[in-house]
Amino acid sequence: MVNTPAGVVIEVWGLPAAIDRLIDRLRDAPPPLARLDAVEVAPVDGPAPTGFRIDASRRDAAKTVLVTPDADVCPRCRQELFSPGDRRYRYPFINCTDCGPRYTLIDDLPYDRQRTAMAPFAMCPDCLAEYRDPDSRRFHAEATCCPACGPQICLVDAGGAAVAGEPLATAAALLQQGNILAIKGIGGFHLVVDAENDEALGRLRRYKDRPHKPFAVMAASLAALRRFAVPSEQAEKLLTSREKPIVLLPKKAPCPLAEAVAPAIPLVGIMLPYTPLHILLLDLWPGLALVMTSGNLAGEPIVRDNGAAMEKLAGIARYVLLHDRRIVTAIDDSVVRPQSPPILIRRARGYAPSPLPLSRDNGRVLGVGGNMKNTVCLTRGRQAFVSQHLGEPDLLATQENLVEVIAHLEKLLQVSPELVAHDLHPGYFTSDYASSHGGDTVAVQHHHAHAVSVMAEHGLAGPVVAITLDGTGYGSDTTVWGGEVLLARLDGFERLAHLRPVPMPGGEAAIREPWRMALACLHAVHGSGVVDLPLSLLEGRRPVARALVKMMEAGVNAPLTSSCGRLFDAAAALAGIRGTCTHEGQAALELEMAAIAAGGAGFYPYSLSTGTPVVIDPLPGLLALIEDMDRGTPAGLAAGRFHRMVVEAFAATAVAAAAKHGLDTVVLSGGVFQNALIGEGIADRVASAGLRVCRHRLLPPNDGCISLGQAVAGWWMRKNG
Repeated sequence: MVNTPAGVVIEVWGLPAAIDRLIDRLRDAPPPLARLDAVEVAPVDGPAPTGFRIDASRRDAAKTVLVTPDADVCPRCRQELFSPGDRRYRYPFINCTDCGPRYTLIDDLPYDRQRTAMAPFAMCPDCLAEYRDPDSRRFHAEATCCPACGPQICLVDAGGAAVAGEPLATAAALLQQGNILAIKGIGGFHLVVDAENDEALGRLRRYKDRPHKPFAVMAASLAALRRFAVPSEQAEKLLTSREKPIVLLPKKAPCPLAEAVAPAIPLVGIMLPYTPLHILLLDLWPGLALVMTSGNLAGEPIVRDNGAAMEKLAGIARYVLLHDRRIVTAIDDSVVRPQSPPILIRRARGYAPSPLPLSRDNGRVLGVGGNMKNTVCLTRGRQAFVSQHLGEPDLLATQENLVEVIAHLEKLLQVSPELVAHDLHPGYFTSDYASSHGGDTVAVQHHHAHAVSVMAEHGLAGPVVAITLDGTGYGSDTTVWGGEVLLARLDGFERLAHLRPVPMPGGEAAIREPWRMALACLHAVHGSGVVDLPLSLLEGRRPVARALVKMMEAGVNAPLTSSCGRLFDAAAALAGIRGTCTHEGQAALELEMAAIAAGGAGFYPYSLSTGTPVVIDPLPGLLALIEDMDRGTPAGLAAGRFHRMVVEAFAATAVAAAAKHGLDTVVLSGGVFQNALIGEGIADRVASAGLRVCRHRLLPPNDGCISLGQAVAGWWMRKNG
């Protein structure tokens, strides 16, 4: 048996029936973390060996082996962790072949200790004996270690001075006292605080300059989280899966968590502990719920190095829990929303960089993603490797991390891209980077990439009807798109329908201030007289509103947009739910939560133009919403009618487009499909018309899927262009 960059090669001698049983067992019951894509069998010559052996790894084969994502602690390691007689009792780096970090440890392939972050830790005789024993669970487990030879933890204050006492017990006590801690995990640092301490959470929000965006919470067990959340059966399966993502759950009423955990919404993101360190920390305080949010400064990547943590996080955290194992690749926690199917909001730890199978050869292409929720993608024949969530590449630190992740993936996969695909927007960092990477480049329109990402997941070549709903995407006509119905193929698209374009007064400022989008929509109806309307959202803002009207009428800093995300902003402002935002998607999320809570039936009117592309005009619906609010209709009922208008408008348009073009498949993509009412509503409405509906199963519908769509569309655009 030998480990090679192309995979594991096993040579066996024996009776044919016994060999067949071995092959069947490999196929049917591989080890817990094994991924078996293919088993190739060929005869071998030569004498039978005298016993079992594993040869030294070879590096001469082409790298086709896969990198395993990080996995949570397996049941047997968890049992050893709490067995007082075990030599790894309460050791925060316990692992075996069935569990533990992989992707965040690996420098290069094949996966051997000398090419991981464990290289500096020489195994003690006991660990080495287990590593060499075929009957041991740690046989050739490259991260094998124990307290005598492995990584260690320490607790320091913000100045770097060691804190007396056992580190984990002291850390738990400090959290109970209301302190903020920075804690190093397997993919980076978390900022950690007691989730029931309002005052401590208030400090964390001030220090992070994060007024409202929800924090994730870690609970010790399902029993512990049921104290403050209501998990469904599907949610429990997600929470206890090997990936251990953050799962969005309804809050229990009353909820003991501090309101500052997730203000103004009835959902909370919860995860269970997935490393020995987390398990041990929560075991010291079983009823504790800990806020665990990414350890970073606003807009920057998660901090992974001890020195950077002391430099950047010590101003937020009073104490820092460190360890001395290097993190090769930083990675955030994944986020999932239980729906049908479950919706990945952020694909990272536990999922990346598992490959996505492609139905046809896609060459060697690098997709560099967009400008929001960025990921990158490398294709290698019939496999696509989409990176972990990388954030927004606006700051230098995020850009440097993106470039580093690309280089690391190219090295691990031994892929030198023959083509680099990027967004059509000329001002994105990723577009500039594509030109500097070397080789051919191709620009892929944002919503075409959205559509193709779903098609790639489902093995579709097209044409299909695609509904792509999001906040921002640079259109082929240089306006901002985001409410589109496309006729999509892998190598191109036609725009069949879109929302009525309206200006974004002040450009990106309109994203932060949804009342501006309400003003723009009403200006399309009332002209300059809009500033004199008796609307509460204009109170105290009329002088600014007059200036914005002049900008729109002059066409200055007021780009046209057909964005569905901006339409949701306008509706949230008109319903009195949210006029200004402190984080992306805040208004739309609160509008959705209000609609879910209120229920109701019926939808607001909309209109459709004739010709191609069809223009979907939601302004009749917004005017009806205003009338409802004037009559004292609860905001939640109005929000529900607005949601159902969006569902009906896009579903009906897509069904008509499918009939016109003789198609039977509709694909759905874009960040708006994170919204349960929209995603499930449109899917149900289209399916009821007898059409096949394809949604994301393996990637987020938001811009985390863009890099895959770019890579696949770019290849076929060049191939067929």
